[in-house]
Amino acid sequence: QVQLVESGGGLVQPGGSLRLSCAASGRIYSINIMAWYRQAPGKERELVARVDSGGSTVYADSVKGRFTISRDLAKNTVDLQVNSLKPEDTAVFYCNADRVRWWSGSSLYTSFDVWGQGTLVTVSS
Repeated sequence: QVQLVESGGGLVQPGGSLRLSCAASGRIYSINIMAWYRQAPGKERELVARVDSGGSTVYADSVKGRFTISRDLAKNTVDLQVNSLKPEDTAVFYCNADRVRWWSGSSLYTSFDVWGQGTLVTVSS
């Protein structure tokens, strides 16, 4: 089995920063794209940023220049540095892996669209 576990959310004042972390657990062989999504109250879940196994990144226009995604292939982790936070950034942030290949015994399995449980970021004075 594969799980994604996020950490690092919390309450922060406007203009503040946080670092969100996500770690994949299990006997991971490879992960294709890792990403952060967010879902604000009453809104649909949206892509914030993603990074592929080659290090190429994509950001939502609303976070460009403020958020930075980074990945450690060896540790199977992905972080999101969030700076210059605004009240409209308040949301539950979710980690996602689009395709995970993992070992169970001597067999290799593939899981698609794996999600973490989410971590809440609240931006408020």
